[in-house]
Amino acid sequence: MRIADIQGLSASYGSQEVLTNISFQIHSGDCLAIVGPMGSGKTTLAKALSGRLFRKGSVFFSSRDAKSQARVIWVEQQHRFANRSNLQEFYMQQRFNSADAGDAYTILEVLAEENQDQVCQWISFFQLEALVEKPLIQLSNGENKRLQLVQALLREPDWLILDNPFLGLDVEGRVILSEVLNRLDGMGIHFMLINSPSEMPDCVNRVIYLEKGRLVEKPNSAEQIHDTHQTLLAWYTRFPPKPDFEVAIGMKDIKVQYGQTCIIDGLTWEVRKGEAWALSGPNGAGKSTLLSLVTADNPQAYAQKLILFDRKRGSGESIWDIKRRIGYVSPELHLYFKEAGDVFSVVASGLFDTLGLFKKMTEAQVEQVAGCLEILGLSRIRQKNFQQISSGEQRMVLLARALVKNPPLLILDEPCQGLDVQQIQLIKDILDFLIAKGQTTLVYVSHYASDIPSLVQNHIRLQVPGK
Repeated sequence: MRIADIQGLSASYGSQEVLTNISFQIHSGDCLAIVGPMGSGKTTLAKALSGRLFRKGSVFFSSRDAKSQARVIWVEQQHRFANRSNLQEFYMQQRFNSADAGDAYTILEVLAEENQDQVCQWISFFQLEALVEKPLIQLSNGENKRLQLVQALLREPDWLILDNPFLGLDVEGRVILSEVLNRLDGMGIHFMLINSPSEMPDCVNRVIYLEKGRLVEKPNSAEQIHDTHQTLLAWYTRFPPKPDFEVAIGMKDIKVQYGQTCIIDGLTWEVRKGEAWALSGPNGAGKSTLLSLVTADNPQAYAQKLILFDRKRGSGESIWDIKRRIGYVSPELHLYFKEAGDVFSVVASGLFDTLGLFKKMTEAQVEQVAGCLEILGLSRIRQKNFQQISSGEQRMVLLARALVKNPPLLILDEPCQGLDVQQIQLIKDILDFLIAKGQTTLVYVSHYASDIPSLVQNHIRLQVPGK
C-alpha cells in the first residue's frame, strides 16, 4: 500500500534551483533514509517535503484521519528556543553564566501547556525525567536534541522528517532514539530520515541517494576528496604554530556548580605541549563546561586552580591572550554563529578571534586563508554567503576558521558530526599530520571512537556527578 507519493518535486532559493524533478514513493513497511554528500540538498528536500519551502510538483503523505491533510513535521538539525524575555538571540557564553540561567525556561515550563499525559509518556520514552527542572540553556547539545524530538511528537504528527536526528547524542541517547523509532510505526506515526550512511539505525530498510539536487541510483563512489598532503605540508611550513608554553592546561580539584547542581566535581587534569587528548563522556557530563574554562568563556574559571599556557588563570592575562593561542569549534559555536559574510571572511575571522572580519588583511594573511580553504576542499564556495550554504558545509567552514591560524592548541568539540565519511577521513588525516609534527596540542571531543584521529593516545572520560 502506498503511504507517500512525491512526483516532480523541484525547489529553489531565489533564482537558483536546488532540487530538480525529485520523484519517489513510500509503501507500507518501508522505512526510508535519504543520504547524499555535503551540499547535495538534503535539508532543502526536508523543508520542501514538510511545506517549509515553496515547491513545485505533487506531494502526498497519508494521514491517520482520512478526512484531513497529513500533519508533516520537519525536525531540524539545530535546536531553538526562546527565553522568558521571548528572545531567541543568545550568545554562546550565556550557557556558562549562572546569572542568565534564571531567564531560561525549564523543560517542565516549556511543556506546561501540552497534554500532560502525553508529556509524561514522551519524557519517559526519551528518559528525560531527571532533567525536567533544568534550564534549557544549561542542557547539553544531546539533551536539547532529545527535548526537540519530544516537542515534535507532542504535535501529534502523521509524519516526521528527521534531519540528522542522531547529531549530538551520546551512546545511550542513540540507543534511546533507535528504540523510539522502532515503536513509532506501531503508534501510527511514519517517518523518514535525512541521515549519514555511517549512522543508520536498524529500522531503515530502504535508502535513496541525493546528489546535486537530483536522485541517483547509486552514489558517485569515484568522487574523492582531493589529495591534501603536499598542500598541507607547504601551508604548515609557511605558517607554523608557535607554542610558547610547556603546560597548555593544568587543572587541580576543579569544581563547577550552578545553584545546587554540580557539573564538575574535583577534576584534576594536565595537558602538556604537543599532547593529543580525546575527551569523552555522556550528555550532561560537563564536557562543554570543562572546555569553557579553557577557552575563557566561563567566569567560574577565576575561582579555580587553573593553569593556562604556564600561567595561573586570573593573574593579569587578558581573554585575548588566551584565545590567540586556541583554535576552537563546537556545536554551540555553529548554533550561535550568525554572521552573514562570505565563506572567505568567516574563515579569515579566525585569524583575529572575532565573529566577523573587521580588519584589512595583509597579503600573507590572504594567502594563509586561501591555503586553509584549499586544504579542506572549500575553495569552490569561498565567495558564497555562509548562511546560504548547507549545514555540513557550514561545519567545515567553522573547522577551517579554527585551523586557519595554525594555533598551538586546538579544541575540537564534535568536529565531525553530520559530515560525510570522506570529510571525516580528511579531518582525521589533517589532525594526524599536525599531531605528528609535535607542535600542536589537541583536545578532541567525540561520542564516536571511529572519529578520533589515530595518533591520539591520551584519553579522559567524564561522568555525570552522582552517577
